[in-house]
Amino acid sequence: MLRWAILGTSFISETMARAIEASPGSVTTVVVGRDPKRLEEFRALHGIARAVTSLEVALRASDIDVVYVATPNHVHHEATILAAAAGKAILSEKSLTVSMEQADSLLAAVRGTVFFVEGLMYLAHPVIARFVDVLHDGRLGTLKAVHASYAANIAHLVNPDGRGAIYNLGCYPASLVQLVIDAMGGDGTFADHQLESSGVISAADGNVSEAVGVVRFSNGVLATIHTAETYGNTSRFEVHGTNGTLTFLTNPWLPERGDNSFVWRAYDGEPETIVVTGPLDAFDHQVRMVEANVAAGKLEAERPSPRLDDSLHLIRFLTEWEAASRSKQ
Repeated sequence: MLRWAILGTSFISETMARAIEASPGSVTTVVVGRDPKRLEEFRALHGIARAVTSLEVALRASDIDVVYVATPNHVHHEATILAAAAGKAILSEKSLTVSMEQADSLLAAVRGTVFFVEGLMYLAHPVIARFVDVLHDGRLGTLKAVHASYAANIAHLVNPDGRGAIYNLGCYPASLVQLVIDAMGGDGTFADHQLESSGVISAADGNVSEAVGVVRFSNGVLATIHTAETYGNTSRFEVHGTNGTLTFLTNPWLPERGDNSFVWRAYDGEPETIVVTGPLDAFDHQVRMVEANVAAGKLEAERPSPRLDDSLHLIRFLTEWEAASRSKQ
């Protein structure tokens, strides 16, 4: 039984608490937050044994195996460093951080010491594993281009310290582009690229609220990555090869219980819809992924979930994307 501490009481903490409750291999033993009233409501709702206002106090307990960090992304590194020093496994929400300085300190604290995985939960879902299988089976031919877009009207809900759409939403399409590029070109191919971008700066908080990046990788593959937090509730993901295309029909970044699907279209053939069906959603699979890795004594996840260097390359890309988007103002 994996024993969890949940740090934070936001909506994402609620979602993860339910996923932990649903797993026969996990239990939440403590929730940590700043507001005593909200803490007690959260504790009671989910049947958690304890609620405390100090992470340092929680980490001194012997009945915690893993810490789920659901604080705002600009302070992920602070909680992760404390949890790593206490020898706890860590699942930290996306984006990894909002700067390379923070990312370097976070990864230095966990590398070679404790299990750590960034909470890009969709990557733990079987539909992504099936998608990677298709990437590897040769039907695409040579990879030529990837097009990704994720937009949602959430600007009024997000913490301005999270630095806007690129880190809140853009991390999803960027991370799936990364998975495709590395799956087809080899580990680290995503990191070798040239990027141009344009963006819109929010008058409300000064963050990038919309951005579109055009990327050329060293192997000649092109990608467009778009995100926006001021309109829409839309997702698009397409992979183009010399033989045909792969296109998600359902939202790849929010796989749900039931059917999740993508379609293969050969340029000279009939489309084939590939459906992955199951009773668990992405958060459920994420919990089970952590359980399996901690039980096996591993210090990082296996692909498709992000490994440490995958998270490092991704946050480097996100910070570059933000800087490029601002440079055109």
